[in-house]
Amino acid sequence: MARLEQVITNIVDVFLEYADDDDGKKPQLNIEELKKVLELEIQSPELKDKINADDIGEAMEMLDKNHDGEVNFREFCRCVCVLARCYYQKKTGKGGKKVKGKEPEAEQED
Repeated sequence: MARLEQVITNIVDVFLEYADDDDGKKPQLNIEELKKVLELEIQSPELKDKINADDIGEAMEMLDKNHDGEVNFREFCRCVCVLARCYYQKKTGKGGKKVKGKEPEAEQED
């Protein structure tokens, strides 16, 4: 399997492994399941440093766009995307937010 295919299938498989679907509804992650995913499935110090266990509740609020107290697959993908961007920025030193229409100020020489 190609690398990108493997990434895609892994994202789906991880979500389904941790998501609660006991009640016959669509699989979703509650706050405890999300915490477990983040704690067990992210081992890299580069990414682990971006995730503070105390901030999971805040992350849940940010991810839970429909405010149902659970993270659906779309919301989970948004979380993975944010982590990927953090890793990209750390690895390349690029990708930080820029203010539209503003050029970086040049350093003045004396």
